[in-house]
This record gives sequence, structure tokens and C-alpha cells, in this order.
Amino acid sequence: MHDHLDRISIQLFTFLVGQQELLAVKTALQRARKTQIVARLMVEELEFHGVRNVTEVATCLAGYDQTNFPRGSDWSFVRFYVQKAVASGYQLNHDALLLWNAFETLHHKHGLPGDLEIPMESFARAVDIVLKESELRDVPGYHPDPALWNLAVRSCGYVQSRQAVSAGLLRVSA
Repeated sequence: MHDHLDRISIQLFTFLVGQQELLAVKTALQRARKTQIVARLMVEELEFHGVRNVTEVATCLAGYDQTNFPRGSDWSFVRFYVQKAVASGYQLNHDALLLWNAFETLHHKHGLPGDLEIPMESFARAVDIVLKESELRDVPGYHPDPALWNLAVRSCGYVQSRQAVSAGLLRVSA
């Protein structure tokens, strides 16, 4: 397919997205001298990270504040859940420090290894919990309190996923 497309002046760009184990596959292909596969499909490596600091939390939360649906409307994702709060000036990104602190506290409380890096799945799940809980509490001037952010972070599966990965790493290295 690649060669056919090349003959008709169409460049194929392939993105492989996967876990760290994909690097082992690339190395194995290189050792087996399957260079045509590596040269065509595995040229560059770009590492994806989770959310690593409060600035990145704020950037992600701003996406919820600024993404409108339907396109061209003034209905942000956040406004859908807390219309009265948004009308009175609330923005989810104002809570970036609360969310970061909730994850950081939980990370340290459970003695999780490494620096705090929040996977997007856990991050989005925590935000989803807060928005759904906030929908029932929406009034002008409303903003989720720290206890709700803490509850959402405890409920989002972050600790369980990190412990599962850590336990797997311990078994592999033993």
C-alpha cells in the first residue's frame, strides 16, 4: 500500500500510539533486521505525558471552559452543567490549584512512586464527577468546594491504576 501510494504522489503518514512496550517491538524489529518496517512505520518517537503540574491542569480545564457545542454557540462544556454559575463568572480553570492539590495529596497519602503525573483518563473522570455533582447545586456564584474535588479525585480510579502499574513493575523486576 505504501509503495502504491508513493507512486501516485501520496505520502502516507502512520502514527502508532501505544505503551512503552511498543519501543521493545521496535528494538526487536531492528535486531531482526526488519528495517523496512521500522523505516516506514517507526521512525520517530514522541512520548506522551500525563498532566504534570498546576499550569497543565489549568490548560486542560480551560479546554472545558472554551469548547463550545454546537460550534459557534456560546454553550461551553462547563455551561451545560452549571449554567447559573457560568453566567455569574465561574470558570472551571479557576479550580486548577484545587484539583492539582487533591491529586497531589492523594498521591503522597498512598505513597505512590515517582513524581505526580495525572493520566488523562483519571483527570477527565475527576472533572466529570465534579461537573455531574455540581449540576444539582448550580446557583449564581456557585463553585465546587475543595471537598467535592477531593471526593472526585478519590473516586476517579487514579490510586488503583497507579497501584496496579506499580505492582506489575515490582513483579517484572523481581
